[in-house]
Amino acid sequence: MAVITAPDKTPTTSTPRRTRRGVPTLLLNLIALVVGVAAWALVASAQLADVPGPLSVSSRALDLIEDGTLAQDALASLRRVFLGFALGTLLAVPVGFLMGWYPLARGLLEPYVQFFRTIPPLAIIPLAIVLMGIGETPKVFVIFLAAFLSCVVAAFQGVVGVDSTLINAARVLGAPDRVIFLKVVIPAATPFLLVGMRIGLGSSWATVVAAELIAADKGLGYEMTHAQTYYDIPTIFVGLITIGVIGLVMDRLLLLAERRLTGWQERR
Repeated sequence: MAVITAPDKTPTTSTPRRTRRGVPTLLLNLIALVVGVAAWALVASAQLADVPGPLSVSSRALDLIEDGTLAQDALASLRRVFLGFALGTLLAVPVGFLMGWYPLARGLLEPYVQFFRTIPPLAIIPLAIVLMGIGETPKVFVIFLAAFLSCVVAAFQGVVGVDSTLINAARVLGAPDRVIFLKVVIPAATPFLLVGMRIGLGSSWATVVAAELIAADKGLGYEMTHAQTYYDIPTIFVGLITIGVIGLVMDRLLLLAERRLTGWQERR
């Protein structure tokens, strides 16, 4: 008797991601990029606003790349962001898990987390200068705060959002709390945590410009502030574009890690 097997419905990774109408997403991204640059060039050529065109900004970017200024500034900003983001994430994960798993920790810590979450990290800059001076510490601290507050809320929501049926089923099977936490809670909370890391990284990168206003001698934010003094608009545009491109690349890398670590989730 012949055996009929169900067709393999496993999606292949080689097929480019498409929208519902079958247009590749990458093609749409390229079209949006071309349209944006064309609109920018049109505004600059028509002098509708006092902005430089793509050619002048590209020329200035090449100058900054050739003399090494752009690379030095980007590396300085990345170092501050990665240090603050790493410290914020490392502290936010255990704090969020404790708040979600233990009601006592939640009652003690949640008021402080919610209070500081309503305060923009940029508002902490004056206090950071007074307490920590004008070195690297206040810059990293402000970035740390931006990452911590985003990640701790995501970790907390990930734990409290775990399906109670899974926890009860594990307990019925005799699993102790330690095993339940490691085998059930952490995997279920991982998608929330990764989303929180993406938000935290975006907040950290967005904060770096303001953080570098604190008596910095290098960095993308410092370079843009220095260019503002001399009304060097092309340099400001180069800094803005560099910040946007690096931030987009970092977000895509985190999104790739999220998809690999949570491949068991169904996605649209």
